[in-house]
Amino acid sequence: MAAVLVAATAVPAHAAGIVRSDTGFVSGTIIDAQRSFQGIPFAAPPAGENRWRDPQPAKPWQGVLKADKPGPRCETDEDCLYLNVTTPLKATNRPVLVWIHGGGFTSGAGSDYGVDQLVRNGSVVVTTNYRLGAFGYFGFPGLDGSGAFGLRDQQAALGWVQRNIRQFGGNPHNVTLFGASAGGLSTCAQLTSPKAKGLFHRAIIQSGPCQFGTPAGENQIQHAWAKREDVERAGAQATGCADVACLRRLTVEQVTALTPRFSSPAYDTEALPENPITALREGRFHRIPVLAGTARDEFSVFAAMFYPPLDAAAYQQALTEGFGAAKAQRILAAYPPRGGDERVPLSAALSDMTSACPTAELRAQTHAFGYEFAEPDPPMIFPGMPDFPYGAYHGSELPFLMRYAGVELAGKQQKLSEEMVRAWTRFARTGHPGWSRQDVRLFATEQVAPADHRCDLWAS
Repeated sequence: MAAVLVAATAVPAHAAGIVRSDTGFVSGTIIDAQRSFQGIPFAAPPAGENRWRDPQPAKPWQGVLKADKPGPRCETDEDCLYLNVTTPLKATNRPVLVWIHGGGFTSGAGSDYGVDQLVRNGSVVVTTNYRLGAFGYFGFPGLDGSGAFGLRDQQAALGWVQRNIRQFGGNPHNVTLFGASAGGLSTCAQLTSPKAKGLFHRAIIQSGPCQFGTPAGENQIQHAWAKREDVERAGAQATGCADVACLRRLTVEQVTALTPRFSSPAYDTEALPENPITALREGRFHRIPVLAGTARDEFSVFAAMFYPPLDAAAYQQALTEGFGAAKAQRILAAYPPRGGDERVPLSAALSDMTSACPTAELRAQTHAFGYEFAEPDPPMIFPGMPDFPYGAYHGSELPFLMRYAGVELAGKQQKLSEEMVRAWTRFARTGHPGWSRQDVRLFATEQVAPADHRCDLWAS
């Protein structure tokens, strides 16, 4: 267990904010009228015999668990199933926000995000870890839960919230699950999972619609989800192991090396019985209030990361490789070359195809409230990026909702942050963010026009 146990008499309750959870007492820290509890175990360490098993119950402890620092990260440590709770100092029956971090299902931790603003606006906020990469999404024939252990961890964290959050001042009957990128995809997946029914009551999906997909050649789209039997087949080929006992003897380094092949949550599993895209299209999802949106220029950071500067011929070639020659011509007509770095129209096309239009489809399916983060010049959260007109890039809304990546906002951007935090808080409290379902709320420091994302083109 990563946190420190101290004798119950060693920590005055008025100083440390001692709370009783279902597995023992925890003491946190009190700063600026907020109580913070970090590194609370919500499941047993998923190592040894628990590797590639559904999360097992955390072992109760005696004394008081000193919850003053985050648990280990799931990128680097198998013993990583810990969550963090931040609450107003005198909280009773407050709305609860549970944050699922992003990172492509391979990186990140709940503790990367400071939640002070959301707490100051009256919510109890939980951030959680979940297994990543091959630790979370590996599969093998006969291995129960193959490919979906990370999703089961999220469900276990939500179960912990239901059992314990009232003791921290939260209302277990008013829980909002929210996340961005892989966290948004996770939130969307849980919206379709019978295992998650009743564990949350509202959902906010940021830049992670279930239908997210990238071009993979003519008539092919690479989606976020994998079929369990495909994951198991890949697992049987990847390790040289003949049985699960052998798999559990692999070193952490050996498992980590498998991550590039195993970072897609699997369906046909207990955690996720069917492809979430199918479940949404056929109406099998939890009928709860949903808020879903994207950043306007989602793909710009990826265009700058993965493509060299493109001239018109190279732009056409990139589209042909992604979509096939016939579709490339149609895309070129809608997003023509501009006579400069043609990564700009490529970014616009792929922002619409991968994010804006799938999110519009998601909103239509779930009758969700919509937003678009359209701030023209947000701070950059990714270090070392080259010069490029990024606009409202993927993840750029995060510092406007939480403390993230060391970004400090000021002036109009700080006011925009306050506006967004109020909207998220209002939605968590009431299920209504403050605008109608027919509108897509634009968040920017200046007046911007609604964007034409050409979703008719992408639907066809």
